[in-house]
Amino acid sequence: MKKAILATKVGMTQIFSETGALIPVTVLQAGPCVVTQVKTVENDGYKAVQVGFADKKDKIVNRDKAGKKEIVHRHGVNKAERGHFEKAGVTSKRYVREFKLENAEEYTLAQEIKADIFAAGDRIDVSAISKGKGFQGAIKRHGQSRGPMAHGSKFHRHQGSNGACSSPSRVFKGKGMPGHMGNKKVTVQNLEIVRVDADKNLLLVKGAVPGPKKALITVKNTVKVEA
Repeated sequence: MKKAILATKVGMTQIFSETGALIPVTVLQAGPCVVTQVKTVENDGYKAVQVGFADKKDKIVNRDKAGKKEIVHRHGVNKAERGHFEKAGVTSKRYVREFKLENAEEYTLAQEIKADIFAAGDRIDVSAISKGKGFQGAIKRHGQSRGPMAHGSKFHRHQGSNGACSSPSRVFKGKGMPGHMGNKKVTVQNLEIVRVDADKNLLLVKGAVPGPKKALITVKNTVKVEA
């Protein structure tokens, strides 16, 4: 059975196994998520569950320096979003994502999904937006080798040859070049859940997870190995 949940990255730490082995883990605050919509084949053409995660204020109101005039910020929840959440009977959520699950019809509106849907030993795939590193050269971005660092060399951290001579007289598409690094969706497959804290909705995942702290993480059971 497919399982999925939204989480935020708390950070990394280390724990000890029963045999005394040190295990590096990433701590994820997994849920609680709530079901905001159940999609069916009859209405939508496919089965899926839409879930919301992390509360969000309907509108953010501040006052000016004199404390008289109210300033309403636009990054609250608009009318369409508010109506959608009210129809589901839940408070406004910051993140809304959709999961195609085989047993989608078993979910109900406003149902809570917590970290206890997973157990220690489960294998998962995690997806997140990686850390942005700005414009980087080919050495850092693609792991290419540098040139000689001697004084006579005029080639240190440049990229080197980009293509053939007069034929075909162009750089091939897909060539690793300097450019913007990071800040893109990254999925790491087949990670192991070492421990689950159901009371605090925490998942301890072995190894590293993409993204900075507080990043939104999508957790699904892996497609490589049966959970």
